[in-house]
Amino acid sequence: MINENTLQTALQQQQQQYLYRQRHCFMSPQGVDVIIDGQRTINFSNSDYLGLANHPHVVQAFCQAANDYGIGSTASPLVCGHTALHHQLEEELAVFVGRDSALLYNSGYMANLAIISTLCQRGDIVFADKLNHASLLDAVLLSRARLQRFAHGNIAQLEQQLAKPRQGNGLLAVESVFSMEGDLAPLAELAALAQRYHVNLVVDDAHGFGVLGEKGAGGAEHFQLDQQQLPILMGTLSKAIGCHGAFVAGSHTLIDTLIQFSRPYRYSSSLPPALAAAALASLQVLRNEPDRRAQLQQRIAYFKKGAAQRPLALLPAPSAIQSLVVGDSQAALSLAAALQQRGFWVVAIRPPSVPVGSARLRITLSVAHHEDHIDRLLDTLLAIMPP
Repeated sequence: MINENTLQTALQQQQQQYLYRQRHCFMSPQGVDVIIDGQRTINFSNSDYLGLANHPHVVQAFCQAANDYGIGSTASPLVCGHTALHHQLEEELAVFVGRDSALLYNSGYMANLAIISTLCQRGDIVFADKLNHASLLDAVLLSRARLQRFAHGNIAQLEQQLAKPRQGNGLLAVESVFSMEGDLAPLAELAALAQRYHVNLVVDDAHGFGVLGEKGAGGAEHFQLDQQQLPILMGTLSKAIGCHGAFVAGSHTLIDTLIQFSRPYRYSSSLPPALAAAALASLQVLRNEPDRRAQLQQRIAYFKKGAAQRPLALLPAPSAIQSLVVGDSQAALSLAAALQQRGFWVVAIRPPSVPVGSARLRITLSVAHHEDHIDRLLDTLLAIMPP
């Protein structure tokens, strides 16, 4: 029987610590100009970096596939949920990121759970950056492997850990672009360490895929890492691609192993076919319109220059994720509320999403932002920030 008093106490503690989360209703398509709870605001919190979530070609592909295939996939991929559209998307993703094969999952969270829980077991060890996404952390817990964390970006500490004798298999897990900091992992150095100490490198490329690299193929392309150097790559379709879902890419043997043994793949209904069609269309736009990535870099540079001129102390980050650390959760909530009153949607990120004492405003940039949007946000931030 549910103990309502215990649950209420936990909820009250969340509120008292300014960690209580509230949902807000979006009443318009995702984008820069959105209506939230009936108020029109400029959105600086989504991950639609390239403005593809509402691209007409992508929307048309989704609608056409819904007419052709219906809505739900109705079963797992191993029953009757794997369509020709899913198969084509997996093949195109593998070619795009320079890997032998790829496998679709319903989300990046599920893909990370699948990778680590399938490849690791009790007695193995997973080396992980302390600021890794929660899905990578939860995956280690599910696998029952031992977790060895190293300070964020601390290569020297990691090498000390890797050099110690160990039993079982080793795996090194990092993000390419850290979702709350916006900085890039030193993947070339990490790949070299992984090979030197005989551990498998897993990279969560959620915020790199579609953005990094000459053609947008992500962290592996940006750091010029082949399949041997970076054997396990996870990317999402819900951020720069503007759709939904995720994929794991690697060798034929890796992908076949995941098909046979990963529980999140075997026991989940597959993505709706229309989403696969939309992702295919989005990939086509990504390949055909490289200027989008160049424009995003221009927006990032403009924002960073403007913040420095005001001045506003941002975390050093080259990506579309720009964080203004406030420290106190109550202060972060107050700033977010003040921004919303002035027509800007910037979510306050608080523990446990970030370490205690590092609550922040997490600002994400898109090609759809105009310089006027950025100037107005920066001026408003300067006006409401405490002295």
